[in-house]
Amino acid sequence: MNVAAKEILNSHLGAELTDEEAAILAELMHAGQLGSGDYLIEEGTVDNSLHVLAAGNLEVVKRTAADGTASIAIVREGHLAGELSFIDGHTHTVGLRALCDSKVLSLARIDFESIIDKNPQLVYKVMRAVARSAHRIMHQMNDEFIELSNYIFKQHGRY
Repeated sequence: MNVAAKEILNSHLGAELTDEEAAILAELMHAGQLGSGDYLIEEGTVDNSLHVLAAGNLEVVKRTAADGTASIAIVREGHLAGELSFIDGHTHTVGLRALCDSKVLSLARIDFESIIDKNPQLVYKVMRAVARSAHRIMHQMNDEFIELSNYIFKQHGRY
């Protein structure tokens, strides 16, 4: 088994995959290196790719009105990135910037779609991983919203 297949299996993408399925995906994915401060995704761009952070950390950033950036979250090793744009092809609403030297495995949608007929079970498992990732992000956002709401309205005696 090659290095990329092992990295896929050790990521959130590989949660349900067999060794053989990870090897198929590894053949489709492209490895990239990011230096500290390099952007994987720039806000407002389209790349139609699903990314797996194999090593390092990425900062989720949003442009501010003052031409700066605000840090929103951290993407950690093993997590997915670009999930929603991978599915719908729309522009990215945030950017992803490396906090340190990082390695990313990227899967272009066109390459992924080439295996639909031949490997439908693999496609299903990948899409389940994408849905789980989006669900995790949504839960995190909901929790942060509740915390912020509690802080602003001084509810629940915690503030």
